[in-house]
Amino acid sequence: MTSPDPLYNDWIHQQIRVRPDCLAVYDLTADRPFTWKQFDERVDALAHWLLHTGIRSGDRIAYLGLNSSDVLEIFFATLRIGAAYVPLNFRLTPPELSFIVSDCTPSAIFYDRSFRDVIDAIDAKVEPEALVESALDGSESAYEGCFVADFAAIEPEAVNADTLSMIMYSSGTTGKPKGVMYTRRMMLSSALNLLQPSEASPDSRVLNVMPLFHIGGMQFVLMAVKFGIPHLMMRGFDPATMLSAIDDSDLGITNIGGVPAMWSAMSLMPNIDGVDFSRIRVAATGAESVPEPMLKEWQQRGILLQEVYGMTETSGVICMAQKADLPAHMGYAGRALPYGDVKVMKSETEEAAEDEVGEIWIRGAAVTPGYWNRPDATEEAFAEDWLKSGDIGRRDETGRLSVEDRIKDMYISGGENVYPAEVESVLMAHPDIREVAVIGVADDKWGEVGCAVIASISGNPISLEAAQAQCEGHLARFKWPRQVAHTDALPRNSTGKVQKFILRQQCT
Repeated sequence: MTSPDPLYNDWIHQQIRVRPDCLAVYDLTADRPFTWKQFDERVDALAHWLLHTGIRSGDRIAYLGLNSSDVLEIFFATLRIGAAYVPLNFRLTPPELSFIVSDCTPSAIFYDRSFRDVIDAIDAKVEPEALVESALDGSESAYEGCFVADFAAIEPEAVNADTLSMIMYSSGTTGKPKGVMYTRRMMLSSALNLLQPSEASPDSRVLNVMPLFHIGGMQFVLMAVKFGIPHLMMRGFDPATMLSAIDDSDLGITNIGGVPAMWSAMSLMPNIDGVDFSRIRVAATGAESVPEPMLKEWQQRGILLQEVYGMTETSGVICMAQKADLPAHMGYAGRALPYGDVKVMKSETEEAAEDEVGEIWIRGAAVTPGYWNRPDATEEAFAEDWLKSGDIGRRDETGRLSVEDRIKDMYISGGENVYPAEVESVLMAHPDIREVAVIGVADDKWGEVGCAVIASISGNPISLEAAQAQCEGHLARFKWPRQVAHTDALPRNSTGKVQKFILRQQCT
């Protein structure tokens, strides 16, 4: 039996005690604002439906679709009954989603109506009976049919710091996703870590356009709800729409975030010089390295882009540049935030000196206890209580972290992690491919894209169109290579490993 800890009481209940009629959530796409009281009533009604359906504490509940206020209702109703929420990446293909669903075995899947065909294509043997469709705008749907007003308020399930509350899947280097387990301790630490560098206060307003199947988007939610900050959201990122929202004085947006590709897209909009950025207090960017020209360009507009560093396994941001760091320490992700310790290791046993590169290791309350159903992967990822990130970095004499490179071959395209082993496995099924290696190369729009270096059986070059056709139906589009290069044979070292640093010279 769970021993309850009042520190982890229901966050929405905490807000309705002090600000019941203040704005809690505003779905800008659907033009649906909710006060804390209204938000609580809908969360409670949905929690009743979950219990009536037979879902209980410890079960899993999944969602597939775009951002909306529905997502937040599902998430917090899941927490209210002590279940675990599983956000599904809508960019994945049905076979990829089938693996995840079979792994976490959800008792219900809520989904965006526009993804009905995807739901239909997921392996029926692994899907739960409860499949609930939403229009995401409050119009008639199975989802809106879940809301009834005849029940007494639910007493939230007793929880403590170790209660499993979310499983967020992160792709593995072997091609199979791993479910990162989130506890209530991690969620609280995540919210607290973001609070101070976000300069959050009761008059803050957060605009969230990041996908909520990523911790980058979800961490905004955690901070906003924990501290009673209005959370404004959109279905997804559109540069014109985001700039319009920032420029709207009635919305009063103070906090924004995005990956470098988003900042690049906004800077190319023809009306960029007419947008009023004066209300923006904090603008965060991360998920991949930020080019210095981009940082300087936005600085000229009065926006100091604060670089962050974090992982799914660290509840999101674990380091964040402070305004006081800029522009003097431009290019650094800042010092470790309060609920995570960071060090750089030159070997498994020796810490790197100042300005010496090594692998970034992390520990603390924000770090996951491990991977769902994967004790082997958990053991491999940790050295005692230190999580080995697989990223290369260095720290200066002040403790500020600079992320230099990745030990693993993973690259980031438009904010999405891509693991070459998974792509290579799919490409190898092509009848004329003898061997292939995929590497990430710089791209002005997406940050990085994949280049497939291919040695064919026939000796003839494989076209980009043929390589992408091989990926169709097997991989999400962001994983498809955007370049191909032909080679007679892949360069290998004496142990047979492909020397990818040589291949990068062919894909520039």
